[in-house]
Amino acid sequence: MEGIEHRTVRTNGINIHLAEKGEGPVVLFLHGFPEFWYSWRHQLHAFAALGYRAVAPDLRGYGDSDAPADVNSYTYFHVVGDLIGVLDAIGADKVFVVGHDWGATIAWHLSLFRPDRVKALLNLGVAFFPRDAMHKPVETFRAFFGDEYYICRFQAWWPSGVEPLIETIRLGFDPLRVVKRREMQVWRRREPGAIENEFAEIGIDKVLKYFLTSLPVSPFYLPRGKALREQILDIPITLPSWLSEDELKCYVTQYEKTGFTGGLNYYRDMDLSWELIAPWTGSKVEVPTKYIVGELDVGYNTPGIRESMNFDVMKKHVPFLEDVVVMKGVGHFLQEEKANVINQLIYDFFQKF
Repeated sequence: MEGIEHRTVRTNGINIHLAEKGEGPVVLFLHGFPEFWYSWRHQLHAFAALGYRAVAPDLRGYGDSDAPADVNSYTYFHVVGDLIGVLDAIGADKVFVVGHDWGATIAWHLSLFRPDRVKALLNLGVAFFPRDAMHKPVETFRAFFGDEYYICRFQAWWPSGVEPLIETIRLGFDPLRVVKRREMQVWRRREPGAIENEFAEIGIDKVLKYFLTSLPVSPFYLPRGKALREQILDIPITLPSWLSEDELKCYVTQYEKTGFTGGLNYYRDMDLSWELIAPWTGSKVEVPTKYIVGELDVGYNTPGIRESMNFDVMKKHVPFLEDVVVMKGVGHFLQEEKANVINQLIYDFFQKF
């Protein structure tokens, strides 16, 4: 895209690709799933024109950044470590941060672990969830929503039935030995998982079109097999005004090269991240913060999650939270759906600092 510069920096033992534009105070834009730096295209141009240096990395596992093979390499600590290395590489001591979806989760933890590197934070879509010392995240989601809840379906294993045995045999392991010694982790760590295979059968282009335009305004489920194909393929989708065929093609081209595994590994490390951040139980995010969510966002319409987006609830754990904005008629991909409005909200907030 015109005027956007691309380069690769070495950080935390891997290569991270950056897209950037402009000169001035740094704004670090962190994307989510299924995205890459391109989801911030509108913001890169806008903030460069406003006198900022807009920087959007491909997070590890995405786009043109490296994707470590070990599923355990996608914890909060790994990704925040990458970002500290990025800031050092570009000579930025303290930056403004904007996160969306998983990028918001990483931005919360960047601000939690290293508030000395964050001037102010504006997060989109995903609220701050303080660590619940008694409950692992994936187990909790499964207990409340069942095995077909999307986060549970994104895990790299099957929770029950004959499918694990079939997969174990396909990989050449002795199923009796695996079951007896409970070594399901062997193939769990080496295979991308069932959901990638299902997405591949449906078609990357169709899966991305569905995710970007047709997320439900309710808890998000991904049924198995034929039901998943019907859920994705049987819905007639007309692209919204904010996403053109050429823009969708950019997503498809990138994911045809990388696949979904890198991004899905963030979900697969949710419980591991939970274990590792135990020392931060009860800690607060102590940077100036603004939070924005779409009224039609899938998370905002999920029981148990929506409550965490309430200003008074979040303020207890984010004491410098200035505002919570619920955007009417907007879904999950706010920075693309309402780019001009989001840009103005970001700019107005950061101008205070």
